[in-house]
Amino acid sequence: MPGSSKFQLGLVQMTCGPDGAENLNRAVDKVSEAARSGAQVVALPELFRSQYFCQREDATLFDLAEEVPGPTTETLGKLAKKLQVVVVAPVFERRAPGLYHNSVAVIDTDGAVAGLYRKMHIPDDPAYYEKFYFTPGDLGFQAIPTQVGRLGTLICWDQWYPEAARLTALQGAEVLIYPTAIGWHPSEKKKEGAPQRDAWRTIQRAHAIANGIYVAAVNRVGFEQPDPSSAGLEFWGSSFICDPLGVTLAEASADKEEILLAEVNPRRMENVRRNWPFLRDRRIDAYGGLEQRYLDASAKKNQKTDG
Repeated sequence: MPGSSKFQLGLVQMTCGPDGAENLNRAVDKVSEAARSGAQVVALPELFRSQYFCQREDATLFDLAEEVPGPTTETLGKLAKKLQVVVVAPVFERRAPGLYHNSVAVIDTDGAVAGLYRKMHIPDDPAYYEKFYFTPGDLGFQAIPTQVGRLGTLICWDQWYPEAARLTALQGAEVLIYPTAIGWHPSEKKKEGAPQRDAWRTIQRAHAIANGIYVAAVNRVGFEQPDPSSAGLEFWGSSFICDPLGVTLAEASADKEEILLAEVNPRRMENVRRNWPFLRDRRIDAYGGLEQRYLDASAKKNQKTDG
């Protein structure tokens, strides 16, 4: 049965250039390398088919989008079937004319798309103008069953939300995989760089601990300046995998392409949750306020209570 056995998880930390076909070819090579090293599930970074184009608002860049199924899932589907691995494949999804999502297709060992996740939380910050490009996801949080295990796939900005991690874990996911494109604004790196990266690692390790689950973040690496008039972004790599106690099992550098491998063991999850039974002790009768934007007077008045 899916999810009953331990498996090797591989993360591909890679640079992404301006040529989409070349990025896909390099991803194929790196997935193959990870599989040769023993990976049974291989995850790629967010929007790996292109440089991170959301640094500016430009309607012509919607031409980068593709359908699911489409060229990326077709190529990686053939590879997954050949290698007998599961591939976590981020895609700039064209759903319909004028309707686009930042998505992840989970491709099973038979080459078919086992599930699709659409990014739920969409940022809008300097050089991260994602609200211009992406419609918020409408498929909810999911634990996608595959022949290897149940995978929770979230994307980058989703990393900061404990609600997303919890709802995915509650559906039986064995690992939360976060394809990512996060980095430093060059002007901020000296002063804020270390605290920003530490906060990013800390929040995800906290998801692992709070849910008794494995967590993996797979980031791109390198400096990208697709708009010469902008300052560009330095993606900080630092991809990592941690266990259900938040212990880091593997971690990449901040400036090099790497493939990380670590074991996901459902038995480890079981043991951790038996000793720290956070899911058992949750007060599910008392969390109604989480569905409110903010608990001001009007929200409290409308909030349901169970006495």
